Amino acid sequence: MKMKIVGVFLLSMSILHAEYILKQSHRAKSKIDLMPQNKVADMKSIPQDPAYYANQIKPFSAHKQQALDKEFNKKYFYPWELSKLDIPADDFGWEERFVVQKPIFRENGKIIPPSIYGQWLENANMSQIDTKKYKAITIRHTDVKALPTTESFYRDPKKVGEGFPFDYNQNSTYHINVPLYISHFSKDKRWAFVRGAYTFGWVKVNDLALVDKVFIETFKNGNYAMVIKDNLRLYRNNHQETIVKLGSLFPAAKDQKHYLTASRDTKGRAHIQKVSVQDPRTIAKKPLAFTPQNVAMLAKEFYGEPYGWGGGYECRDCSATTRDFLGAFGIFLERNSGKQAKEGERISIAGLHKSHKKRKIITEAEPFRSLLYVPGHIVLYLGEYKGEPVIMHTYWGVRKNDGTKLITGRTIITSTEPGKERSDIKEQSKLINTLQTIVSF
Repeated sequence: MKMKIVGVFLLSMSILHAEYILKQSHRAKSKIDLMPQNKVADMKSIPQDPAYYANQIKPFSAHKQQALDKEFNKKYFYPWELSKLDIPADDFGWEERFVVQKPIFRENGKIIPPSIYGQWLENANMSQIDTKKYKAITIRHTDVKALPTTESFYRDPKKVGEGFPFDYNQNSTYHINVPLYISHFSKDKRWAFVRGAYTFGWVKVNDLALVDKVFIETFKNGNYAMVIKDNLRLYRNNHQETIVKLGSLFPAAKDQKHYLTASRDTKGRAHIQKVSVQDPRTIAKKPLAFTPQNVAMLAKEFYGEPYGWGGGYECRDCSATTRDFLGAFGIFLERNSGKQAKEGERISIAGLHKSHKKRKIITEAEPFRSLLYVPGHIVLYLGEYKGEPVIMHTYWGVRKNDGTKLITGRTIITSTEPGKERSDIKEQSKLINTLQTIVSF
């Protein structure tokens, strides 16, 4: 694609008539499914159906949920308001520091030489920051890379927790229909450096389309729905376009029977498309009512999904699970656990004895709308079972005394002491001893 065709343009806003249908499907199996899936006793002794805990919720007031949802929409579409990058200095440039300051490795343990990562850095073309200032939208579910390459890099696969699936080039993912601000393009013109609502990085040019004011006015119509069933697929004229994950946003069409999405023409421009939905129960007007039935139904969609660092392999990590679960109820969350811990109303539980900490969680946290945070991990509080706080979390594993981990590698329901029945689990590293903050909405 020659980028000289990219410039100021007007789009024909007639609705194109290709047949787009959103259907129930499944995630294709990959090597992420081959990870260890160890169990802890909690997974047998604690109810594993989120519905068991759902009656413990306290409903939002309609006013509060609408206010949260209004803020969600403002943040979601914010990249279309930008005239320059607004990434904090502390967040910017971490990827260059990461590959330059210490050795990086391939998955097989071989070191990646400067001649290779130097090419990635050169391709990033960072001298061209903010030279384009285009607005765009994702046309499919897509990876957000730290550097403009599909290659993976690891800190050191020989060390615990530094090999697969912890690819540091896998910064995050974007769902379909995510508004973007484009700063500039890579030297090879295959990648765009973008800022979305909850993260920034490199996205393949072919996974986005350029929008103008007319498109934005049509798409940003104030009437939005969100996918509430995981791993749907969008088809165009019976050909598969993309996986569609729970948490993906679609504007409702004026006829209230269809939804809107974007397609990309041969010049990289976006066009509005109408989408039919095979099963109307897979998508719902946003915000979804915060009821026992809805929280149980939604939480169950995440249960058992493999741990996907940075959203890799069409899966989720801990913060992606909390983000997509709460998003359906109109609560916007940032990309990573550290930023999510600064949202909402916060109560410190750091330094408390674990018995006091558990009591504090049960009395102060709100089932299905409170998060519990420890640096590097965040979990959804479900409620109480036999005097113990119960959580759902996408959990890599439990730290053992020898420094390794008992890998659970998926989204599970546990107490705040998963693995407490084992003598080889490191007491100081148990979640209950490290949890620092209750974050409530």
